[in-house]
Amino acid sequence: MLTRGLQLGIANLENQECLSYETMEDFASIERRASRIKLLLMDCDGVLTDGRLWLTEDGGEQKTFNTHDGLGLSLFHRAGLKSGIISGRSSPAVERRARELGVGFVRQGEPDKIEAFAETIRRAGVGEHEVAFIGDDLPDIPLMKRSELAVAVADATEETRMASHYITRADGGRGAVREVVEIILKAQGRWNDLLDEYFK
Repeated sequence: MLTRGLQLGIANLENQECLSYETMEDFASIERRASRIKLLLMDCDGVLTDGRLWLTEDGGEQKTFNTHDGLGLSLFHRAGLKSGIISGRSSPAVERRARELGVGFVRQGEPDKIEAFAETIRRAGVGEHEVAFIGDDLPDIPLMKRSELAVAVADATEETRMASHYITRADGGRGAVREVVEIILKAQGRWNDLLDEYFK
């Protein structure tokens, strides 16, 4: 694992230009891990959202999602890669957002996230060495420890950050997922091809 609180800023993986690395060994390690990823899994609250819950009078709840994360996941899927959500809470909003973005694996209301993780990667047809997981709090740590690339969002708990290989610059719900998507796609040499679609 990387040193506590390490912030790895990726500007351009393909050209090996970076904003803030402690050593190039760290850069090479993150790039190597990212190049293997076929499945990106994440918690929802605190990762895809900022962690706040709006409780409504009718007993429901509302969440806010970031459009940058949404486009990032769409690009991730266009590259032929898979994604999923494993959450301890259940919310119709998460189901709807996942459906809109083409997220293939959604496990909600999971008291045992480890079992949900194992079942998800089995269904996806990948191994733990091909999985990245993004978390923000203690229940995510066991899944991070089983993943090739363990990511903590910038405002994750201290223990979660210490369990990660990479700490995003962005907070949860504020582009952290997009940041990780770009790192993976750049490490796999797919980013520029996807960008070309927007510059025709």
